[in-house]
Amino acid sequence: MRYCARCLYPENAKPTIIFDDDDGICSGCKYHESRQNLEIDWVKREQIFRQLLSEARAEAQKRGNIYDCIIPVSGGKDSHYQVYLLKEKYGMNPLLVTFNHIFNTKSGVKNLENLVAKSGCDLVRVTANPKSVKKIARFMLETVGDITWHYHAGIRTVPFQVAVEKNIPLIVWGEHGFAELTGVVSLEDFVEFTKWTRKEHDMRGYEPEDLIKKSGGTISLQDLAPYVYPSDEAIERTGVKGIYISNFFYWDAKQHAEKMIEKWGFGTISYKRERSFNLYSKIEDHANDVHDYLKYLKFGYGRATDDASMEIRHGRMSREQGVPLVEQYDHVEPETLETYLDFLDLTKEAFYQMVEPMRDQLIWEKKNNQWQVKDSIIHHLKTEYTEPARLELVSDRTFSKNNKSLYYNVENPPEKIGDSAFDMFDPQFMIL
Repeated sequence: MRYCARCLYPENAKPTIIFDDDDGICSGCKYHESRQNLEIDWVKREQIFRQLLSEARAEAQKRGNIYDCIIPVSGGKDSHYQVYLLKEKYGMNPLLVTFNHIFNTKSGVKNLENLVAKSGCDLVRVTANPKSVKKIARFMLETVGDITWHYHAGIRTVPFQVAVEKNIPLIVWGEHGFAELTGVVSLEDFVEFTKWTRKEHDMRGYEPEDLIKKSGGTISLQDLAPYVYPSDEAIERTGVKGIYISNFFYWDAKQHAEKMIEKWGFGTISYKRERSFNLYSKIEDHANDVHDYLKYLKFGYGRATDDASMEIRHGRMSREQGVPLVEQYDHVEPETLETYLDFLDLTKEAFYQMVEPMRDQLIWEKKNNQWQVKDSIIHHLKTEYTEPARLELVSDRTFSKNNKSLYYNVENPPEKIGDSAFDMFDPQFMIL
């Protein structure tokens, strides 16, 4: 298995990653590097963004609509930053839309409440019913190894349903996640949301009608109402499109989190997580540990690889510092696995049997009836490419004292917040 000479990603990273044969650097690192390229005119891009918002305001006024755009939100640090930026800097009046997938953390619920209170924005929340979620999550676990298909389907569909219903032509997302991680698109593309990427990237190639057909009718249209995309005629009539803020501004999630902690009181967690050292990202998503563990079982890497690679790209961590974090976190079976197996009426044995045929045999092999990884980043600490690929470290290091509330470090642990929602891990999720 090849690993990036700069960060920690393997060549089987998903959805797609490409290695440069000349320097051994992955497309995700190249994408990040392109964001710092002096040839990119961020001033011009901000002007384009400003113009898009101006057009949206004018169109809203023309339609007699008090809302000039929709911002899909979860209550996370990106949601806070997106709403803050559009509301405070650009004077927009967005309608916030939340798809409640029911797998919520207490900290996520608190932060969503905080976002609504601090922003002064109206919120539409569509909540999936647990019985349908159970059927969908179990079916998609068995089919593609994912219990959170309904997350991605919902947050990529419900905002368009609301846009059509309320005649709002602009939806604003934060970062293009796949671009930031693996560089699946170029910054020059000014990529916008499309129904195709929603299906192929976010929904594993499955539309609701596919679930009905492949489940043999076990899953019905009634179960799938939040995931049915509006008709082409409705989309054309509304003129709705989706854009990503990260196309127009330099993107650093850490800086955004710090700003939102200062300005709007976004809350980070203070306890040690099982699958990552990051204390501010994905903290609203209770099922993320299991979702990420499934990624590890299939492809041999997990969230610590994601988070450490991003720190390396920002120059806050060396590659050598990232490797032990991958070793510490990526393989850990999360405590919440039992919670979701109980919810899905599955035994642990049945769970592992479901996942077995999905393991990527480029990285996994079975010996003495036990699955083992054939390779790991530990065996690729140094190659002919690693030194030339190395980035200069910045003064703002990941595990510095100033960052102890953002990254867990046993030698410099975060201080307690004084609220159990942020200070205590809860293996059970909140439906509302």
